[in-house]
This record gives sequence, C-alpha cells and structure tokens, in this order.
Amino acid sequence: MAATPKQRPGTMRLVDALQYRLPLAGYVSILHRISGIVMFALLPFVIWMFDTSLTSEISYDSFTNAFVAGIGIVPAWFVKLTCLGLIWSYLHHFIAGVRHLYMDATHSVTKEFGRSSAVVTLALSLALTAALGAKLFGLY
Repeated sequence: MAATPKQRPGTMRLVDALQYRLPLAGYVSILHRISGIVMFALLPFVIWMFDTSLTSEISYDSFTNAFVAGIGIVPAWFVKLTCLGLIWSYLHHFIAGVRHLYMDATHSVTKEFGRSSAVVTLALSLALTAALGAKLFGLY
C-alpha cells in the first residue's frame, strides 16, 4: 500500500496571518516597522516644517500659523494630528530601537525579558506621546 503524500497548505494570505496570536513583543516589533514607514512617508512634511521654520521670520510666522489656521484647505487640527502621528512614530521607533540594540548587545533574549521590555516600550512611547500631544493641542 503506497502512502499518499501530504498536501501543502498553500500560499499564506494576510487574512490567514491575522489569525495568529502574537506575543506582545511581536506587536512591538510590527509597530517598530510601521513607525519606520510612517516616518519615511512623512519625510516631505518634516522637510517642509524644517525649511519653513528656518528660512526667515515671515516663513516662521507662516509655520506657526499652520498650527492655528491650517495650510490651505487642510485644517489646523489635521496638521496637529499629523504631527502627533510623527511624534509617536519617532518615539516608538527610537525606544523600540534602543530595546533591540540592548537585547542584541547583552544577549537578553528570553521570553520574560521580551515581554517586560515590550511593556516598557509601549508604555513609554504612549505616555510621552500623550504628554507631547497635550502640549501640541494646548492642554497645558
């Protein structure tokens, strides 16, 4: 009696990947990549902000006015929300990058350290983003 070969499960789709339960460190790793993509996508906005803020006093006034009155048809709240996304991206990417560098340098690759450092990464990036976002939106 000949054994029948097992069939391969086929190609994996994104819907299949969403069914996996990742550990918290897995989500931090994915968010690290997403934050890098967001920073890259918003690079023209960062260059515009930098150029506008440094060119002259008049351009600096138009830069600060973008956070009060908006830019053209883009309202000010959307400009602030975009900056808040950029703030989160930078903070999360930096903190998660330091986490990865520390794990690489010390060979601290255990399940417990991965979970605790992921919690610290998420807590720090969200707390700092909330504090800077409160300042950005004028809450203090």
